Amino acid sequence: MPHISSDSIETLYAGLNSSASGLSDETARQRIIALRNSQKKESRFFRELKLLLRQFTNPLVLLLIIAVILSASLGESSDTIIILFILLSTGFMSFFQELKASRAVEKLQQIIKLKCQVRRNNKETEVNAEDVVAGDIILFKAGDIIPEDCRIISANELHVNESALTGESYPVEKMAGTVDENLTISGKYNCLWKGTSVVSGSAEALVVFTGNDSVFGKIQKSLQGQTETAFEKGIKGFGFFILQITIVLSILILGVNLYFKKPLFDSILFSLAIAVGMAPELLPAIMTFAMSAGARRMMVKKVIVKKLSSIFNFGEVNILCTDKTGTITEGVIQVKQMLDPLGHENKPLQQLAYLNAAFQNGFNNPIDEAILSLKLDTTGYEKLNEIPYDFIRKRLSVLVAGHGQNTIITKGAVPNILGICSQYEANGEVKEIDATVRQDLEQRFQAFGAEGYRVIGVCRKAHATPKIQKEDETAMVFMGFILLIDPLKESSVEAIEKLKSLSVATKIITGDNRYIAQYTAKQLGIESPKIITGTELNNMSPEALAVQVLDTNLFAEIEPHQKERIIRALQKAGKTVAYMGDGINDVAAIHAADTGISVNDAVDVAKDVADFVLLEKSLLVLADGIVEGRKSFANSMKYILINTGATFGNMFSVAGASLMLPFLPMLPKQILLTNFLTDFPYLSVASDNVDDEVLEKPGQWNMKTIRRFMIVFGIHSSLFDFATFYVMYYYFRLKDSQFQTGWFLESVLTELLILFVIRTRKSFLKSVPGRSLLITSAIAGLITVLLPVSPFAGLLNISIAHVQQVLAIALILLLYVASADLLKVLFFRWQARKHPLE
Repeated sequence: MPHISSDSIETLYAGLNSSASGLSDETARQRIIALRNSQKKESRFFRELKLLLRQFTNPLVLLLIIAVILSASLGESSDTIIILFILLSTGFMSFFQELKASRAVEKLQQIIKLKCQVRRNNKETEVNAEDVVAGDIILFKAGDIIPEDCRIISANELHVNESALTGESYPVEKMAGTVDENLTISGKYNCLWKGTSVVSGSAEALVVFTGNDSVFGKIQKSLQGQTETAFEKGIKGFGFFILQITIVLSILILGVNLYFKKPLFDSILFSLAIAVGMAPELLPAIMTFAMSAGARRMMVKKVIVKKLSSIFNFGEVNILCTDKTGTITEGVIQVKQMLDPLGHENKPLQQLAYLNAAFQNGFNNPIDEAILSLKLDTTGYEKLNEIPYDFIRKRLSVLVAGHGQNTIITKGAVPNILGICSQYEANGEVKEIDATVRQDLEQRFQAFGAEGYRVIGVCRKAHATPKIQKEDETAMVFMGFILLIDPLKESSVEAIEKLKSLSVATKIITGDNRYIAQYTAKQLGIESPKIITGTELNNMSPEALAVQVLDTNLFAEIEPHQKERIIRALQKAGKTVAYMGDGINDVAAIHAADTGISVNDAVDVAKDVADFVLLEKSLLVLADGIVEGRKSFANSMKYILINTGATFGNMFSVAGASLMLPFLPMLPKQILLTNFLTDFPYLSVASDNVDDEVLEKPGQWNMKTIRRFMIVFGIHSSLFDFATFYVMYYYFRLKDSQFQTGWFLESVLTELLILFVIRTRKSFLKSVPGRSLLITSAIAGLITVLLPVSPFAGLLNISIAHVQQVLAIALILLLYVASADLLKVLFFRWQARKHPLE
């Protein structure tokens, strides 16, 4: 076993059969196969088999299967076959829906796999992070996630975030060397650990341990848990709530039937069938189908969902925080001018800026790309050393040899550049920066920002040695300003208006100075924006920020750690926050937000912590994603509201019928058939149309509203059930099969019709249902009304007494739908008036 920190690099090379050139392609291929075999990932077949078996592991379903088998042993073979057929059909239907959803998500996840830059056969190549093996040499830069445990070969100002392993929130400096093997993880400064990420600097490292042999692999089980979303917690609580009611009332109904001397097995089967029919057994399938349908629709809109349950959080978002560059603006930065400290065009400044951009080895960024588009000549210059950019210094330095001397060239944020300069150069003369000159330079910088320019400062300094340190960035000569333009996207104003129409406020959080932020705000139509700067934020108490953050449009000159503070303040103020970012400086904010969003070309660590990844960096795409999240939320709530009303009402009705009638009001196989026939339309709810009015506001999970709805519509449903009982039993004097047929028809058809009533908050005649819902409901309804005259009527004990019975049921259904529609409109109107915040 290699000693990752104490062995020399040469010893590790030998032990891993590698070299400074990296692995050969054949060796890498063999190790990838061996690694995959050792990880023993569960095959798709066994994964999907477990999914199938899970459909039948509901305790109520298992009890019912046992009961019907016992019933078969007593000679009721036809009933046994019918009930088992219905149960198996329902289970397989749910299985195929979940299978389709999981496979769709797998395809989406393939698009956003993490990549690594490795050296193999002395050639640099990009591979999937999961294909990195022991002996590989990885080239790291800022923003990369470390895929396996590595030993550093060489490093340049490397800082790594190890909080996932050590809990230490500050970046840790890493460097080459040998370290005692007995030291703790945090003490091994020459090692990089799987699951951590590069904050700044660059490195070349040798992969030593992979998979389960890595530190992360050994403790992975404790890190696998994911925090439940608010919607997931609510759904879990709702499921247990309904299940408890179902079990208690089923036992009560069983007790009543046994008390009145009804047949033992019939009573047991009846109670179990009622429990299965009323329990929200379709809820997981409905949720999965709704989420996967939303994920597929989002994919069309160029949004990739990493965690399905996050779709519902997306629908609840009412605040969107975003950076300016590439989201509000085009993100294609262009160099407008390069001016010396007096505001004149300057050729030496261009050469210095170009050398800095050409020789830096940090993360790729649009500013350097814009400077490199000038295509100047670097012949005669050689890079000696570099101090990478970081978010504290806000500058980057390279040491360049050329024309007989070594020169430090530094570029970065203007205030941070001016802070290390004691002189300036203009017209070929170097002069001291006194208070007056410094004030003039700062005013010129502010004026550029007010005109909409993004401004970068450049300075230089002669240096004697071939190495530089941060301490050398002092007493430098200010060379001038780089003026950059990043035009506003044509779609930005439209996107912000669309978000506003969805009740989502947009807040811009940028590291740019307040002047350019104000200019951008005016372009967006915000005439008098309220701005908080990073300095003001530092001097603000948490309580004051929680109040002011709601009224603030722009946050300028913001440090990375301050972004997270802004998100937390908005959440403390009761808002559901989405944050969109693509850089290392955005990672903490993405992770803290209720919905974290990144883009496909973002740094690896940003994509890794995000819930959603956009294939196109656009606020319009985000607005579309929010709409899809709200559709998924709304359609899931339709099922929940229908299920609660039906459960409470039917339980109450069955309990009453058991007391009133000397026979079972419906046979167990008829109850399960009711459940089976309505399952198809219920699953179609997940892809139903959603009214525009519902999409205009964020969805909110509220158990109080669900309970109120359950009581009101449960009582309403029971009243019509009792009306059916009265007409069938006391008016028409029907018993056994004919009575059971009447309630069977009424039960199935009311469950189908109530779908169309509850699916919208306005009159159902004013809302167009989805095509799938219409078709499946029509098929289920047609099957139901044809069953009494079908060849299966005898098997199912279904028979119609006379035409008057049919007309009576039709009249009850008509009154039920009309009254339910009116009651629904009145309920939500009362809800909006009495409980506007719910």
